[in-house]
Amino acid sequence: MAGMAAPYHDWPKAELHLHLEGSVGPDTLRELAPELAAETVERIYGFTGFAEFLLAFGEVVKRLRTPEDYALVTRRLLDRLESENVRYAEVILSAGVVLWKKQEFGPVFDAVAEAAAGRAVQVRWIVDAVRHFGVEHAMAVAELAAERVGRGVIAYGIGGDEQRGPAGWFSGVYRFAREAGLRLTAHAGESAGPESIWAALELGAERIGHGIRAVEDPVLVQHLRDHDIPLEISITSNLATGVVADLEAHPVRRLYDAGVPITLNTDDPGMFRTTLSREYALAERHFGFTAEELRGVARNGFRYGFAAGAHPAIP
Repeated sequence: MAGMAAPYHDWPKAELHLHLEGSVGPDTLRELAPELAAETVERIYGFTGFAEFLLAFGEVVKRLRTPEDYALVTRRLLDRLESENVRYAEVILSAGVVLWKKQEFGPVFDAVAEAAAGRAVQVRWIVDAVRHFGVEHAMAVAELAAERVGRGVIAYGIGGDEQRGPAGWFSGVYRFAREAGLRLTAHAGESAGPESIWAALELGAERIGHGIRAVEDPVLVQHLRDHDIPLEISITSNLATGVVADLEAHPVRRLYDAGVPITLNTDDPGMFRTTLSREYALAERHFGFTAEELRGVARNGFRYGFAAGAHPAIP
């Protein structure tokens, strides 16, 4: 695997589905919380299944106690992205979690924006709400995002539990966000079925985070293809959270062959112990993607980025 990852490592790349908080791996967590015993850290990262992952994510974000903690993890993330020749990244910042922790969002955002300034990676922020916390919460997050349009915040989205926070709740929130000048995304079709993706599209979502269960609905697949709506695919994430049973069950190849535009992403690279180069290598090794096909996927990362502009040459 390491040898296969090398060509993709050198390509200019973009990443469109990347959670700042989920970029925290065991080493960075120990920096944030040196008092944690080794067995506690091992337990946090030993999750299986989606519900356990959400609990582990909560354990990590509880250790982000100050704006400087957020700045630290931003620097660590950008160090890794630069080492992989990632040129553009839309980083998801969970303002919803900041509010859940009863922290002020303004100082947190100022800290991460300052940490990202002047780096080789062009960073834009997607401000994210926790959908199962409800509509009032989601609107509060949308207002925070709207206040920072023009300061690096490019889009608004919803994450969390699709089953407990159906997209249909948020039509007014998404209308507000769109009118405020924000681009729109949504996690959908990860732990819930195609109906969740349809609902996200009705909100106005321009890209779908994950979206792998679209494969269950041929009409939806055709709609995504015909309307050029990309799916942000994260193979290792889907395995780690158990939303697919194994690599053979993952539909990335079927979606691609059906003409659905896709990008490859890490989602929560620290928690899933992956890199963007590794995701490309998985696509080649297990799904038969050719180098030329993967070059097209790499171009998609720039093409579908909300602020990426023209993509650099990919050899």
